[in-house]
Amino acid sequence: MDLWRGTSERAMAFKLGSLNLNAVAQGVGGLVFGTSNYGRDEDDGGVEDLLERISNGKLADDRRSAMQELEAAVAENRAAKLAFGAMGFPILMAVFREERQDLEMVRGALETILHALTTEDPGQEESGQVQAGKVNSELLAREPASIALLLGLLDEPDFYVRYHTLQLLTALLTNCPTRLQDMILSIPQGITRLMDMLAEREVIRNEALIVLAYLTRSAEEIQKIVVFEGAFDRLFNIIREEGGCEGGIIVQDCLELLNNLLRSNPSNQIFLRETLGLQYICQLLKLRKVSADSITQQKSINLLCVLETVALLLAGGPDAKPGKDANIVANQTLFSQNKLLDILLALSVEGLVSAVAIRCSALRCIGDLVVGHPANRDILGSKTIGEEPDTEPALNCVLKALLNATNLSECIAAEYVVKCYCEGNPDGQTMLASTLNPIPQSIAQGDDRLLEDGSHPSFGSMLVGALISSDGRNDLEASCRAASVLSHILKDNVQCKERVLKIPLEIPSFSTSSPELLMARCMKYLAAASPAAASNQDSPGTVWLQPVFLRLLVTWVVECPPAVTALLFEPAHLPVLIELLGSTGSTASVHVAGLAAVLLGACIIFNSEENSKDSSAIVDLISQRVGLASFFTKWEDMENSSLFASALSSSRLPEALTRSTAAAAAIGDGMVSVPFDQQQQVRMFGGSSNEPLVTTFYDAEFVAFLQQLGPLIKERVVDLFSRPKTRVVVDFKGFEQKKGESDTEYMHRLKLLLQTQALEVQELLEKNSAITSDLLLNSKAEGFQLGDEKSLASTLRERNGAVNRAEVEALKQQLEVTKQWAEAVLEEKNDVEKEYLQYKEIVAERENDFKGLSDAYNALEQENSRLEDENKTLRSALQAGGVVPVSASHEELEAAREEGRKEAQKESEGELNDLLVCLGQEETKVERLSGRLRELGEDVDTLLDGIGDPEGDAGGDDDDDEDDDN
Repeated sequence: MDLWRGTSERAMAFKLGSLNLNAVAQGVGGLVFGTSNYGRDEDDGGVEDLLERISNGKLADDRRSAMQELEAAVAENRAAKLAFGAMGFPILMAVFREERQDLEMVRGALETILHALTTEDPGQEESGQVQAGKVNSELLAREPASIALLLGLLDEPDFYVRYHTLQLLTALLTNCPTRLQDMILSIPQGITRLMDMLAEREVIRNEALIVLAYLTRSAEEIQKIVVFEGAFDRLFNIIREEGGCEGGIIVQDCLELLNNLLRSNPSNQIFLRETLGLQYICQLLKLRKVSADSITQQKSINLLCVLETVALLLAGGPDAKPGKDANIVANQTLFSQNKLLDILLALSVEGLVSAVAIRCSALRCIGDLVVGHPANRDILGSKTIGEEPDTEPALNCVLKALLNATNLSECIAAEYVVKCYCEGNPDGQTMLASTLNPIPQSIAQGDDRLLEDGSHPSFGSMLVGALISSDGRNDLEASCRAASVLSHILKDNVQCKERVLKIPLEIPSFSTSSPELLMARCMKYLAAASPAAASNQDSPGTVWLQPVFLRLLVTWVVECPPAVTALLFEPAHLPVLIELLGSTGSTASVHVAGLAAVLLGACIIFNSEENSKDSSAIVDLISQRVGLASFFTKWEDMENSSLFASALSSSRLPEALTRSTAAAAAIGDGMVSVPFDQQQQVRMFGGSSNEPLVTTFYDAEFVAFLQQLGPLIKERVVDLFSRPKTRVVVDFKGFEQKKGESDTEYMHRLKLLLQTQALEVQELLEKNSAITSDLLLNSKAEGFQLGDEKSLASTLRERNGAVNRAEVEALKQQLEVTKQWAEAVLEEKNDVEKEYLQYKEIVAERENDFKGLSDAYNALEQENSRLEDENKTLRSALQAGGVVPVSASHEELEAAREEGRKEAQKESEGELNDLLVCLGQEETKVERLSGRLRELGEDVDTLLDGIGDPEGDAGGDDDDDEDDDN
């Protein structure tokens, strides 16, 4: 125990942290303190004594000898590894600090630690045993000072010290990468020292490449620092020195590090494009004029790594969208300028490469190159392959690869090209749809042969040829692949959907026979792929063909009422779809039933009003044959399936290739090119000879579309089912108060209308109760016990609660809206009546003013009459007095009187005109208010009674005055 007393301070300095190693308690602790079975069964090789000699030895040779013995013991003995991990790290760290000049001791310490962190043969450790390498790596990586000390050894001039230090860092990164990434990132100049190793001798450079490849995985900050240190220039220089794709594993390591720097890192992608460009990446993919068999396995791995680089640059960041992300568009444009499309076509469809993985990856890159980029799409659409005169359009070659592929991954990759070409490209879709023409039966089976004139068949001819070839299961698989291609041509293009509806598949042999259309043929294939079909009794895997045809039909009928009409035209089609809702007995049943529910729901939404089979009839048939609750349950089961869920989390990023996976990928079946969301589908139905080699039926876009369509279908189905056949039509004009109708009668009539709608609600509730009873019986039939009523009720609420709540809430909202409308009408009537009373008061006020003016005018007339009488009296008096008036004086009197009369009359006429204008305006307002009151049912004549009496009295006074004048 002298060793522990001599190194207690250093042991305390080496902190183990909060690591809870319950599984190590008996291993490490037991070995140290002698309380474990491992300590009794296994010999640790005297690790404690050797560490004591290294720590406290007086002679240098003795300490070196102890280091050599310790290295041998740790390398060969598992118990020695565990014992060394428990007590040896502080002692060897002291050697690095205090005895760095003794190269033999430093080398021995490095090799000893390296043996402690690695396992020569992982299979030697039994199940349940502590993994000594991982435990020791975790212990060493917890001490920042130790990692900083190891990085400092990279400055030593000795070759072996630097070499073993890099190997030790590789072992640490293998066992605990995240912890060591954080640790190195926090050490000043830590990454810079590693980058400097790329300029050293080849052996050290190669080890540094491995360390940096581990270090840059999923570490964005480290990726940026490495790029800032000039990683791109150094990597491409090393690749050139090693011979490009013809080089060995060093090229592979460089490409792996390059891909780590570019993966989901747009800033590094932009830096590469703006500084070095992308032309050298294209040059790496160019093939020499050699046969397909001359490509070695290492070259295949290197080509796969370069194709991964292309895919990463075309994928952009983690949330980037093709066609919308400026970085992706710039990479697509630059790749196109460097003729990458020609290179990828040579790798994929020209027959120059025999490796399936390379062909699949190249096809995926073609799709990424054209998606969301109109110029690149046009180039692909016009590209031809071959030499004159034997040339063929590139898209035709892609379709041929899809239809003839014997590997499912290649089929999926070829379909991805067609999908990317058609996505957001209505002109391209129309162009491909225009080649869909009926073909003679004589060439129906020869889709890839030359025609009679020596030319190649068109894209549409090959597609139609695959669609109508139905002899045997293999031909049905070809039809299924063609149906998947057709779904991309029809997606979001109503013009193409309507065009394909009218195209016959083949020219009939006899003029009297009517040609068969594609919709009917698809339904025939859908029924033929059923496991219940007699021809499929020995091929149960054909059930996986049904979801592909269902996806085509769903894509076809969406936003296309004529397609719904064509689908429902044949009386047998709807029962077939209803029967598919009850699909059971296979792994694909949940998807067949779910997609059948989607198709029926799409028919309900996009059905034309002129169609004889209206949406209500479809809903009634579903309710009678399956039940609405079961209908929605099929949809939910599909959404909850693992295949559906995996498609939700899709990514355009390719799978990372490493030293451990690249070799298997190069000789594999191309699964490395299949996106993660589709790999599960491939493994489920593409892994054996009993399953059909068909394309997948779920992808991220289709799943997102179904999630958007789901709520719309549920809302429409609930609306149709909750609406009675003889629905009470509510005429909102009937809520207005009728003419001559009192307020009491008006409110009574509104109550009757509301009671009518309440009866309708009650009828719907009774109908829902009947559905609940039906669900109760069905649930008991499924295995519920009669005594478990609470559990059954809970299940019923879960399955039918959404439907019932939606129906009741919809009707309640309708009643509430009606009540609010009635209240608004009453409020408007009250406002109009108040406004009418206000104008009535104004009219009365104006009439009083008019009466005052009339009285003033009458007073003037009376004054004038009085003056005339007085004049007559004066004249009579003069005549009686014997005084004869002078004629001139009489004329002056008459002139004065006339002048006074004119001035009074002029003044009164001006005031009268002003009054008449005011009265005209008021009469206009009164007429408008009277019209509005008549619309609201008021009796205007009754309201105006008594208003004109004062005016009549004034008129009578005027008549009396005129009589007096006379």
